[in-house]
Amino acid sequence: MTRPGVLLVNLGSPESPSVPDVRRYLREFLMDRRVLDAPWPIRFAVVHFAILPRRPRESAEAYHKIWTAEGSPLIVTSRRVQQALQARLRVPVELAMRYQTPSIPDAVRRLAAAGVDECLLIPLFPHYAMSSYETAVVRVQRVAGRLAPRMRWTVQPPYYEAPDYIAALVESARPYLEGAWDHLLFSFHGIPERHLRKSDPTGGHCLRRPNCCDEPGLALPRCYRAQCLRTVAAFVRAAQVPAGRWSVAFQSRLGRDPWLQPYTDQELSRLAQAGVKRLLVLCPAFVSDCLETLEEIRLRGAETFRAAGGETLTQIPCLNEHPRWIATLEGMVRRFLESCETGATP
Repeated sequence: MTRPGVLLVNLGSPESPSVPDVRRYLREFLMDRRVLDAPWPIRFAVVHFAILPRRPRESAEAYHKIWTAEGSPLIVTSRRVQQALQARLRVPVELAMRYQTPSIPDAVRRLAAAGVDECLLIPLFPHYAMSSYETAVVRVQRVAGRLAPRMRWTVQPPYYEAPDYIAALVESARPYLEGAWDHLLFSFHGIPERHLRKSDPTGGHCLRRPNCCDEPGLALPRCYRAQCLRTVAAFVRAAQVPAGRWSVAFQSRLGRDPWLQPYTDQELSRLAQAGVKRLLVLCPAFVSDCLETLEEIRLRGAETFRAAGGETLTQIPCLNEHPRWIATLEGMVRRFLESCETGATP
């Protein structure tokens, strides 16, 4: 008899919007070699001498704008998702963040204390990227190997075009799509182009030609850009978004190296200058609203759009606690539990 369990993992948030807490969060986040993928001495110098002297104060101001009485929106929402999923299941469901708290070691200890020996890890990232999905999985595996070496793990693969995930996205966006709007922008979190090349298992496909994502082949399981475009294609089909009324962009770039393009801030200006007045923005890479959606898109993005001639920018909320999203997560767990009973691969 096995004792199954579930671990949900998201990226993380500072403990508070204070400058010291934001600095502590940024240090842990940026010193991760899967985020800032430079050799350790260079990474240390860039983080401690180029970024941390000024960035924490700027980021703290941004966090202050979205912080709630309950705390970080990302953490608050993630806990509610955990609770909603736990209410549907009889197996333990734990939550952890890749950085800061609730921590991965604490979550693994709680699962072990509950007698769990077969666990499903669900990274709360629909798309594969070394700076999100991969770093979360690797961290859990390392911590579990040290704290609970007998616990067996199944990792939920990226679900960027899974029917349940797409259906949840469409259902959550439907009230906004049924209103008056001119254009729908899909804004994904950006990554450096070099990350795409490093993740390419073929070593010679990603970004080698303009239409590389049309035929991703062996690169697809680890190609963030191709997976984002698959999400968009599936959403557009399911929601019947008219041709010519949607586009894709990538946000949150850092540093001078090229990141995936087009850049969201530039696309916001371009759309406004092209005559778009009522803009909807959907951020499918995030399952919970956070700094990147609430401050970067809903607040700053709206200012950029209006300054370029647009009128209204509406950020469609992330999946958050939407019932269809909770049902999607439940489906992942149910399939895992069936595999535990049969011994088959989920």
